[in-house]
Amino acid sequence: MTTSSRSLGDLFDTFRCEAFRLETLDDYSGSGNVAAYKAFLAGEPQPEDYNAHWVEELRAHTERGKRVYRVHILSRPLTDYLRFELGWGYRRNMSGGEEFFILDTTENPSPLEHVPDFWLFDSESVAVMNYDSAGKFLGSEVLPPERAAEFARYRDAALAHAEPFTAWWAEHGT
Repeated sequence: MTTSSRSLGDLFDTFRCEAFRLETLDDYSGSGNVAAYKAFLAGEPQPEDYNAHWVEELRAHTERGKRVYRVHILSRPLTDYLRFELGWGYRRNMSGGEEFFILDTTENPSPLEHVPDFWLFDSESVAVMNYDSAGKFLGSEVLPPERAAEFARYRDAALAHAEPFTAWWAEHGT
């Protein structure tokens, strides 16, 4: 489902300085880590090797001075999936150098209503992430380069309204 010969994987392999992700869904449970999510729901402890491949990839980027960061737009109370993603995923991924921010819309409207999930690389390349209504990943769509400025504005707006994950989690996490 790409509109260019470049794929999301290619963009990850070739970005020079930064990779930004906007997450907008409350539930990605149909998109992977299904067994880990079920373990979380059952109250099992987080496996030591949870997300190990992604953490290694993150570390490879961040040790070369690249920035990988994301904003998740959400509202409270958290869904079970968000408690899993933030409690297991974000906290583990931070060990690889990924940075997280939360744009909490519990008491304020979202400044990015109807903006899709996306990755933005070096403010030059955009991949929109497509999901079905159950949070199952359907594929990414690499947009033409002229769309990058639009998505850089979305990134900037998200960051302007977000707060660092660790501060938000300390106040609102479980």
